[in-house]
Amino acid sequence: MSTTTESKPTTKRGRPGYDQQSVLLVAVDVFNRHGYEATSMGILAENLGISKSAIYHHVPSKEDLLRLALEEALGSLENVLLRPGATSGAPDARLEFVLRGTIAVLADKLPFVTLLLRLRGNTDMEREALARRRDFDSTIAELVAAAQQDGSLRTDIAPKTITRLLFGTINSIVEWYKPGGPITAGRLADDVIAMSFQGLHK
Repeated sequence: MSTTTESKPTTKRGRPGYDQQSVLLVAVDVFNRHGYEATSMGILAENLGISKSAIYHHVPSKEDLLRLALEEALGSLENVLLRPGATSGAPDARLEFVLRGTIAVLADKLPFVTLLLRLRGNTDMEREALARRRDFDSTIAELVAAAQQDGSLRTDIAPKTITRLLFGTINSIVEWYKPGGPITAGRLADDVIAMSFQGLHK
């Protein structure tokens, strides 16, 4: 007499439905809503619908989640400065390229950039991230100064002031922009560039 054995479906180790990136996305959303310091691993576990031990399957600590999130934002922004459009050509064209790239990163990495902009510098990791952000801003100020020197931009406003005004406008986007809405990232960049450069070009 022959017998048949039904094969049982194999169960994947770890928590189904989550990988490190999906855990990170939820964590960043919670950090932005409650604040990083006020968010415990228990709160994260509740929002994820998993146990705290299941979170540790993906990341070793809450601090590691912050590190990964900040790298998503800062690494993407810093990468804009390495592209050919940012490193060659006329200073004003390079400046426009970097601003467009920055807006594209903001739209693509909105939750991560939002978290970066809300840092208070209370930990070594946060202070390091803020230092990298200041370096990024300084590079933009150097581009502004170079564009002023070659006659492309008006010279009656200090480069650092122009940079602060530009990024004040760009950074405010995180408070109202909705990815997937009627305004595309490209249109948003066009509008910011038009508004900014019409007031800066001679």
